[in-house]
Amino acid sequence: MPGAPLHVDASEARMFSKKTVKDVDVAGKRVLVRVDFNVPLAEGAVADDTRVRAALPTLRYLMDHGAKVIIASHLGRPKGEPDPQYSLRPVRRTLARLLGRNVGFVDTTVGPEATEAVARMVDGELLMLENVRFNAGEKSNDPAFARQLAGLADIYVNDAFGAAHRAHASTAGVAEFLPAYAGLLLAREVETLTSMLADPGRPFVAILGGSKVSDKFGVIDKLLECVDTLIVGGGMAFTFLAAKGLEVGTSILEPDWVEPAKKMLAKARERGVDIMLPVDFVVADAFAEDAEIKIVGREEIPADMMGLDIGPTSGELFKGAIADAKTIFWNGPMGVFEMKPYETGTREVAAAVARNSRAVSVIGGGDSVAALKKFGLEERVTFVSTGGGASMKLLEGAPLPGVESLLDK
Repeated sequence: MPGAPLHVDASEARMFSKKTVKDVDVAGKRVLVRVDFNVPLAEGAVADDTRVRAALPTLRYLMDHGAKVIIASHLGRPKGEPDPQYSLRPVRRTLARLLGRNVGFVDTTVGPEATEAVARMVDGELLMLENVRFNAGEKSNDPAFARQLAGLADIYVNDAFGAAHRAHASTAGVAEFLPAYAGLLLAREVETLTSMLADPGRPFVAILGGSKVSDKFGVIDKLLECVDTLIVGGGMAFTFLAAKGLEVGTSILEPDWVEPAKKMLAKARERGVDIMLPVDFVVADAFAEDAEIKIVGREEIPADMMGLDIGPTSGELFKGAIADAKTIFWNGPMGVFEMKPYETGTREVAAAVARNSRAVSVIGGGDSVAALKKFGLEERVTFVSTGGGASMKLLEGAPLPGVESLLDK
């Protein structure tokens, strides 16, 4: 229900247009499950288990229905060869703890050791393969590597929404060689994001932040076709202000995107969409916590200072729009929330989203999720996406290779 987190279970994924694990008999079958366990590590342990928890419904469903569950994931950015700092062993320990049962592990991804480990599995058992990016064929979507992975299993399940925008061997290539289905998380992610655009409760308020307009131009263009209000904060706001003819001091600015921003502002006017830009900022003379700071109106940014957070008046205006919304989509912070002097705008926006329990609130992954966690609000929104880049691609209408490769109904 609105105001409470959406938890994926076997009864969900109703509107998803691809086949899911619910559409196939997995009993006694070897099922290769691509999950997104690209999690932060600290001192050899998982520092944030959100993505591991997100995969549990699919893994439990498969175990409960008698599958031999072979888990594959990437972690970090190794150079196509084994690198101990990116081993999935710490993730295996976390998964075993969360499930309350043993999870086997094999130090390779493909080859005799992996094949023999799979052959020893019994129904309902789990086995985790080592990091798929330890093989150079993963990122290049090498057919030979994809075929080797497929050789371990009878069925392929993709539950890695966070990697669904990558055409890699384990996210797309394997589906060429095995019957391929969506996991419950991936289906729920796609369903939630697409239905939000297709049939939102109104007013529909989207909040976009972060540093670059260029990163979110396609999403902005798409959202202008369906939102009532678009709130823009973070560094990307300065390119829009420049498009309105304002000086932004030493704030982050994308000069090549000023003209496209002008067109976005014109499109918003034509469609009757209210684009809310900050009216004041917290500015500093350096990108540092101990910098000299002050609050100024958006037309008064000193030439030698940069905006690092929205100001209090902007925060109040944004909170007012958020409070009236029936649908909220948020992706990107309002400022450099990692630094204490510049966290207020993001904290206030996050709190406003959490307070509006009448609205369906969808958080589009990335730094917005980190902000919710920092301020202890992640349990007070409706849905938190596990894939920042994938959610943005989906919203702008781009095909996701990890979804397109799955079997149609």
